[in-house]
Amino acid sequence: MSASSTAPEVRPAASVCVVGSGPSGLYAVDAVARKRPDAAIDVIDRLPTPFGLVRAGVAPDHLGTKNIVRQFDRALSRPGVRFLGNVTVGRDVSLDELKAGYDAVILAVGAPVDRPLGVAGEDLAAVYGSGAFVGWYNGHPDHAALEPRLPGPSVAVVGNGNVALDIARILAKTPKEMAESDICAHAAKVIEAAPITDIHVIGRRGPVEASFTSAELGELGHLSRARPVVDATVLDGLTTESEDDPRARKVKDKNLEILRAFAARPDAGEPVRIHLHFHAAPREVLNDGSGAAGGLRLERTRVENGRAVGTGETFDLPATTAVTAIGYRCAAVPGLRMDENRGIVANDDGRVEPGVYVTGWARRGPSGVIPTNRTDAMAVAGHVLADLEEVESAKPGPAALDTLLAERGARPVCYDDWKRIDAAEVARAAQGRPREKFVRVEEMLAALDG
Repeated sequence: MSASSTAPEVRPAASVCVVGSGPSGLYAVDAVARKRPDAAIDVIDRLPTPFGLVRAGVAPDHLGTKNIVRQFDRALSRPGVRFLGNVTVGRDVSLDELKAGYDAVILAVGAPVDRPLGVAGEDLAAVYGSGAFVGWYNGHPDHAALEPRLPGPSVAVVGNGNVALDIARILAKTPKEMAESDICAHAAKVIEAAPITDIHVIGRRGPVEASFTSAELGELGHLSRARPVVDATVLDGLTTESEDDPRARKVKDKNLEILRAFAARPDAGEPVRIHLHFHAAPREVLNDGSGAAGGLRLERTRVENGRAVGTGETFDLPATTAVTAIGYRCAAVPGLRMDENRGIVANDDGRVEPGVYVTGWARRGPSGVIPTNRTDAMAVAGHVLADLEEVESAKPGPAALDTLLAERGARPVCYDDWKRIDAAEVARAAQGRPREKFVRVEEMLAALDG
């Protein structure tokens, strides 16, 4: 462990360990550090790289969204805050050991597990969850070796949220449109070579119930080689009068306006079409005869009390690749009770048990945008700060973790180390791109040894 990450010998007034360095974890770090500058705060992550889904989940062509890392950089650079990457709970240190060593443990582990469709055929080749597919083109070490099949001509994306639109847009863009993005080179090459002509985005409910934002939807209308296709009859007579929330109603009204413009857009012979389907629920992934996806069997639906209800009428949609973007679950945390129905760590407003807290998607499920995690983390940090006032620290804090990691031969990556990895990624980027990510942990560690 480098000198910049070595814990002080003096026992801190309070010690906090945050497991996970994505937005929810780092917003919590910032909130606690502001109110308790005397606290020692360790942020551990199983990857050598911080920032979680900002790095590996935000679309590679949305570089403006990724600028939030500047704020997170300030949080990790605060006095008393340490980043220890390449440290895995369950491998290098147990949750019980963290609980014994710190006054508070905040779990910010996200929801990295794709929710299954729950239909026959989803185990066929060329069927992928969006977490894995997005992780592939964003260079997440868990998914960089995915090698998805994209034989064309059609891809089905199941879901009506921003992630589904991100995937459709990335597949539809030209290399020139992606030239200044941070998409990984291995993925850009595969997508460029894929003979895709039709991308189908499939929603169980209707246009009013779709959860994508207007900005994401509107982007589909400004692609150089792709045209969004919407059946105008699906939009006939739709209103948002039943929406009570004025802000949500404004978004829905704007979405309907954009969709109507798409429906009225003439065919200019674009080589790629993005079909936006509504009122269609997957019932089966069809086998092409070789053990791979050949299409989807869909059931037409209607919306009753906000839920999609099947009508019994089915139809088949050809697709040689299927990506599901229907949500995520938190991975089980050994020793903690999970809320299996919601796919989260069981908690009471962020409290898990005395001294243990949870924030972000692992607390509430995969909803909202990056700033949503700030509100969530602020609330949980409030609980932590209140509870710290009630205890006189008798726990060793970071020094105990350093001892355990040294005894076990772990190789923590401190924040200065991350900066070196970051600089190496920037240096190896092709002209015009912000970086070329290392996609394997071994590559990241090798960059520190070079």
